[in-house]
Amino acid sequence: MSPLTTLRSSIFTGVSSWIAQGVVICRQGCFSIGLALVILLTGAIVPPPALAVLRQVEEAPGQVVYQSRQSVRDRDGHTWQVIAFERLKPNGERSVYLRLVGFPGIADIDRSQPLTLTTSLGQVLTADDASGQIFTDASRPEPNVSQYDLEPIVAKLPAGLPLSLSLAMTDGNTVVLNIPPALVQEWQAVLNPPPSEV
Repeated sequence: MSPLTTLRSSIFTGVSSWIAQGVVICRQGCFSIGLALVILLTGAIVPPPALAVLRQVEEAPGQVVYQSRQSVRDRDGHTWQVIAFERLKPNGERSVYLRLVGFPGIADIDRSQPLTLTTSLGQVLTADDASGQIFTDASRPEPNVSQYDLEPIVAKLPAGLPLSLSLAMTDGNTVVLNIPPALVQEWQAVLNPPPSEV
């Protein structure tokens, strides 16, 4: 048996044992505690963290982009690309944006509305639309792509707290993307790179 197969078998045995213990607890009259234990251990409440892609790209001599790219699902299960990036130009000009990309045909973003960022403590921040800069034909923007200016609020993003992004659609609906604390911290690292890296 290969080491990988042995490891998988050990993990499966351990998880199965924990689930069995949860079932025993359920039989002893603590149904809600046992059920909570089973759900927690199977990952139904706490999904595994997604892996982010961090990038540093030199677009032109002296012009660097720091970027965090992550796939996040909305409440309807549709996948969105969430890209936070900072562009540093040779003249010292800095721009900080959040780009959201939904699956074509699923989302028609209302760019006349700001992006609303709400912390788990109820703090509400807004970011203005800056999508006009990303389309080569401004008269025909992609309906599923938007970009927001984070420069005015980047310092206000709370460390260690999850965020909910609320994105208005042209049909009057709102798409909500839940951003975990680890991704918020990643954004802060990308949007505030150490001076030695510039």
